[in-house]
Amino acid sequence: MRLLMAAFIAFAAFTTARAQAPPPAPNPHPLTTIRVIGFAGGFNLPLWVAERNGYFDRQGLEMRLSFTPNSVYQMTNLLAGNYDVAMTAIDNVVAYDEGQGEAPIGPDPELFAFLGSDDAFLSLVTQGPDKSFDDLRGKTLTVDAMTTGFAFVLRDLLAKEGVNDVSFARAGGVLDRYKDMLKNPDHAGTIQMTPFDLLGEEHGQNVLVYIRDALGPYQGIVAAARRPWAAAHRPEVIGFIRAYKQAVDWLYDPANRQVAEAILVAHIPAMSFELAHKTYDVLLAPTGGFFRDVAPSIPGIRTVLALRTKYGEPHRDLTDPMRYVDLSYLHEALGTAR
Repeated sequence: MRLLMAAFIAFAAFTTARAQAPPPAPNPHPLTTIRVIGFAGGFNLPLWVAERNGYFDRQGLEMRLSFTPNSVYQMTNLLAGNYDVAMTAIDNVVAYDEGQGEAPIGPDPELFAFLGSDDAFLSLVTQGPDKSFDDLRGKTLTVDAMTTGFAFVLRDLLAKEGVNDVSFARAGGVLDRYKDMLKNPDHAGTIQMTPFDLLGEEHGQNVLVYIRDALGPYQGIVAAARRPWAAAHRPEVIGFIRAYKQAVDWLYDPANRQVAEAILVAHIPAMSFELAHKTYDVLLAPTGGFFRDVAPSIPGIRTVLALRTKYGEPHRDLTDPMRYVDLSYLHEALGTAR
């Protein structure tokens, strides 16, 4: 009964807000479709807000969001031209640009990031009985791919704690890893993203450590594209940034909190109103929430490069964050100084 009431409250807030929100101004021109591929989860909240509030429409865009089962599928399909933009970890951009990706993709992928969303809200989540790093010894932990995503984050956390006697299993993206932990008690832990860490806690899992506390600045999710596509579609990239930034500004307005939580409930099947409240506190935290300026974190990229220099194969000394970003789109979109 409590869950039914929570769902009703969330639905009422969502539908009331839709009724009260002013309709988007009619766009006299046909909308240009921009195909986006990302991972399932509450970190898509700015995209859902921008779509709901008509921010993409006002930029002449129709955003079509698809979810990927894993990073290999995401990156290979982006490079094949089946999608235009990937909401993905900057680590994936670096990995495939440097020939260290999980799948062969040929020379010169020319991937880059043009927007920074967040630090990925990462944590190390473990099964109920495993409540310390020592408990993980001899256990199996899961990753998306061994050479991309957040596998290097996991390996570094374990190495810092002197835990070397573990094995790894591929279990897909964050949603699949969350489901895998529920049905497979032999998988002791994984790197997870909010809200799947909070969902796991409801099923007796533990947040062992938050990555920002363990590693410092870390660039997680970015909007990435192929350089040739972006150059040929500069207005679309700029419009995407403007719509995303408008959505982030809207989300940080406390007056919109109830509707934002209702949007989470509407888009995530396992999300309750109570859990949406907790998720909002993480995603919109004054420190550690969505990046207000939607710019990639250069110190955060340096952390990613240091991990990839340490663990990536074939070995590369990676030190230049600007190799993987182009801020000209962001500056033009927001009218900021170069």
